[in-house]
Formats: sequence, C-alpha cells, structure tokens
Amino acid sequence: MDIKQLINFITIVEEGNITKAAQKLHMSQPPLSNQLKALEEELGVKLVERGSRKIKLTDVGNLLYKRGKDIVNVFESTLNEVEDFKSGIEGILKIGAVSTCNQFIPDELISPYAEQYPKMRFELYEGNTYEVIDMIERGMVDIGVVRTPFNGQNLCCMNLRTEPMVAVIDKNSKKFSFGSKQKILLKELDNKSITIYRRYEKLIMEVLQKNNIKASIYCLNDDSRTTIAWAQAGLAIGIVPKSIINNLNSNIEIYEIEEDELKTDICIVWMENKYLSKGARHLLDMIGRKQF
Repeated sequence: MDIKQLINFITIVEEGNITKAAQKLHMSQPPLSNQLKALEEELGVKLVERGSRKIKLTDVGNLLYKRGKDIVNVFESTLNEVEDFKSGIEGILKIGAVSTCNQFIPDELISPYAEQYPKMRFELYEGNTYEVIDMIERGMVDIGVVRTPFNGQNLCCMNLRTEPMVAVIDKNSKKFSFGSKQKILLKELDNKSITIYRRYEKLIMEVLQKNNIKASIYCLNDDSRTTIAWAQAGLAIGIVPKSIINNLNSNIEIYEIEEDELKTDICIVWMENKYLSKGARHLLDMIGRKQF
C-alpha cells in the first residue's frame, strides 16, 4: 500500500461512491474500482460493503480511513516542511485553536505576524482544548492555542494571557442582579444557582468550597456558549473566562469576579522534540518578543 492508494481510498469514502471519487481524482471508474479491490486483496480484508449506490465501510475499513487521514496529514505536513527549506518563510501555517479564542487569534497573534510575513497562509482547525492537543500529537497542526487547565506532558507551552472568570446574567433578570458595578466579590455567589462548562467544574468548585461559598450547579454543560445561553435565558448565573464574551451581546450583564485563584490562561503549545516549520518558529519568536 502506498500513499496514492491511501489518498484514493479516503476520497472514495468521503465522496460516498466510486463514480464521484473517480471524477474528483480525474480518472476513470474501472481503474479506481480495481485499485480498491487490489488494496483489499493486499491487506487481506474487506474494506467496503458493495451492492448499494453509496458505499458502506466495514469496521476495518473505518479503521483504515481514520488512520489513513492521520497518515496523509503527516505526509502533507512533511512535504510542506521540505518546501520550507526550499522557499524560505512562506507556505501554510496550520493552527489548532479553541473556538473561544477566535477573536484573540486574528487580532493579536496573526495580524502583526501577517504584516511581517505577507506570503504566509493559514489553516485553522477548531476544537476544545483536548481535541487541539490531540491534533498536535497526531501532526495535524503545527501549533495550538488552548486554555488551562490541561495536561502539558510532551508539550512546550508559552503563556499568552491570564484572564479572570466573569459572572454572566440576563440583563433583564429579576432573579439575579449585582447592580451597576463592574466587579463582584466571590462571596456574592453564595447560595446562588450557577451554570458552568464541565471542564472548568473542578477549578470553580474547588475555589468556591475553599472560600465556603455554597453555590449550586443548575446546569453543567460541554460548551461555554451553552453556559452563556442558559444565563441569558435567566435560568442561572453563568461563569466563563472573560474573553469568551462577545462584546456585541447587549442582552447580558458581565461582572468580573475578584478572586485571584479563579483565572485561566490562554497558551500556545507545540510538541516537544518535533520539527517545527519556519512559519511556526517565526510566530513563536515574535510572541516571545511581544508582551500580551
């Protein structure tokens, strides 16, 4: 099995049938069909179920597809790395990023970098912190922008910004209100209902318990945007990192929580002892010189 066979197999899977895949690969259908059959014979397994208009992967076919995607990504990254040596500081910089940093990245990271290196282009892959770290480990991206807390084993890490948590409530809430001030004390959450993103649960609850604040979790969820939506609906007080809030959202009130331990860091991470493209190295050098 070579890389071309793997790319062709992935194309068949993603297009749904051999006819569409052949069209995308600019080849005729019979050779592509024969190539799939030869691949199955070489591996000694059945990769797809035939007989329907849309192919259906077998379990082992699904395994080859997922692993094959990783292999092709690493292969393409390697070719890009070779091009770095040939062409200098230009090419594509692949960045994994938590979606809650989608404003911070273009405004504060990429804009000054793009001015200095106008030939660079970018590919952004979004996910939560754990998904971004997985992308880095699998070689899908060069660097990642993530939020603490996370396991930094085998990763190099540079802190970009430390920011406080904020309390979010519905602007017209009669149940929850902190008045016209901009900041609140942790004790003002005592006996209140809160909604939080599950990955911040340990951090938030440990700080509350340490300070004898009895707040009950009304909704535990898997996305900070969900936290904000439930707070905006007037159901509970949302607690999220400050920069997650969209400044254009006029339907909520935001209060910074004055508590040193209730903070998160935005960090840029990359694999230790792994080749970094020139584009990635220059971005890290620029960040190291800049004060965020």
